Amino acid sequence: MKTRYSPLAYILIGTGIFFLLKELKLPIFTDFYSWPTLLIIVGAALLFHGYKAKDHQHLFSGTVILGLGIHFHGKQHYIFWVDNWAVYILIIGIAYIIRALKTKKGYLIGIVLISVSLLLIFSVELPAPLNKVYQVTAVLDTFWPVILIVLGFYWLKKK
Repeated sequence: MKTRYSPLAYILIGTGIFFLLKELKLPIFTDFYSWPTLLIIVGAALLFHGYKAKDHQHLFSGTVILGLGIHFHGKQHYIFWVDNWAVYILIIGIAYIIRALKTKKGYLIGIVLISVSLLLIFSVELPAPLNKVYQVTAVLDTFWPVILIVLGFYWLKKK
């Protein structure tokens, strides 16, 4: 019962610190007064709870939310930041690896996702045998909200 509300407690503490620093207007933190910082706080809180309570599902979700927060913060504030859709695959691959460090399951999925994302991020043009990737990504680029909706319904129905 004690750990039941601890993720929420960590999120509230982090959010409170965020808004306190925003009110104090400390110049060192001005780049962090944005919505991606809230994602970073929520992701870090879930990761902290996942490690402390040995709740491995929170390790995955915390890594994804933290990664998204870092990515969106980087896109807003740094000109050198990679703005490629494959970064999202990289974040999910890293989340699989982080969770696999504790559960010993999912290393292969994480390595495959990281490898594919790095290939897509750092290759200007794919080799000819992989030209189908461009067609698939064009469809994904158009219909990614549908994929999110389907995944949401799947997770609602999953027992």
